[in-house]
Amino acid sequence: MRIWVAGVTLFAGIFSGGVQAQEAIANFYRGKTIQLVIGSSPGGGYDLYGRLVARHMGKFIPGNPNIVASNMSGAGSIVATQHISIVAQKDGTVMGAIFPGAIIEALVGDRSKIKYDARRLNYIGSANNELYVCIVRADAGVKTFPDFLKGNILIGASAAGGSTRDFPLLLSNIFGANFKIVSGYPGSNEILLAIEKGEVQGTCGVSWSTISVQRSQWLRDGFIRIMAQEGMRSSPELDKQSVPLAYSFAKTKREQQVMQVHYDPLTFGRPFIAAAEVPTDRIESLQGAFLKAMNDPELRAEAERLRLDIAPASGKEVAAIVNKIYDLSPDVIAAARAVIGNK
Repeated sequence: MRIWVAGVTLFAGIFSGGVQAQEAIANFYRGKTIQLVIGSSPGGGYDLYGRLVARHMGKFIPGNPNIVASNMSGAGSIVATQHISIVAQKDGTVMGAIFPGAIIEALVGDRSKIKYDARRLNYIGSANNELYVCIVRADAGVKTFPDFLKGNILIGASAAGGSTRDFPLLLSNIFGANFKIVSGYPGSNEILLAIEKGEVQGTCGVSWSTISVQRSQWLRDGFIRIMAQEGMRSSPELDKQSVPLAYSFAKTKREQQVMQVHYDPLTFGRPFIAAAEVPTDRIESLQGAFLKAMNDPELRAEAERLRLDIAPASGKEVAAIVNKIYDLSPDVIAAARAVIGNK
């Protein structure tokens, strides 16, 4: 009897502590607004995912705060990540939706401009496993991936650190691609507009979900061709169209390892973050709310209408992958830096 009473008392204490913790979170968030900073320009794939989460996640956070999305493009989401890490409130009222490249920039990019430690960021979760593609206008005169590599194609790209700039450089330096890279576009939406206007002929490092949703008419009308899939896992839809996986063209183990450094982060293709200093209990509430939102029938139904793929990863899963990448050997990292023009 004493053991039973002690067990009930312990359970009641744990339950009561959990309720009190939830009440404390609810009291903090009630009546507040969470700012979701989207590290890309309006209209792109990351913008669509960020705003989808903003519309649905708040109802799963204790206290039901409003979530308001705003765009802060620049340097492949590095500007937004710096803002969240350094400038923004550290109390759990600011989150970010960023490019995976901003997470590994300190490893493979310009370290001098990184003022945050990606290993210390709080990861709320990721909305899907991403796949990037290389696309080209059908009138560019190339039909296969090898033709694309040697076709002297004018490639639209963002700034250094963005996938649309780094991924074509990766292909150039591993496979000897003969691209002319035009950098400086704010985001994928502007690059796609440039392709439409004929300013450039194609791009690499743009998400397949962005192309299939925003430019589905291009696919339907044959305006573009998909030249390659960029990532470690292919799309069954693109496999049926015989679109090759760029990784499969690697000839040596070192080439494979270097490509993996750049492609592995796509397993957390749409990461959501918060500053390192946000209290643990609030981070756990945000992480839990994110996963509930990802599995919410209303969010899923809207994502289906928007043709957005939902394949969530938890914040802890994202953090584990980030640490795995940062633990790679220095020689592999040095080679991965070199192929995108960094020493």
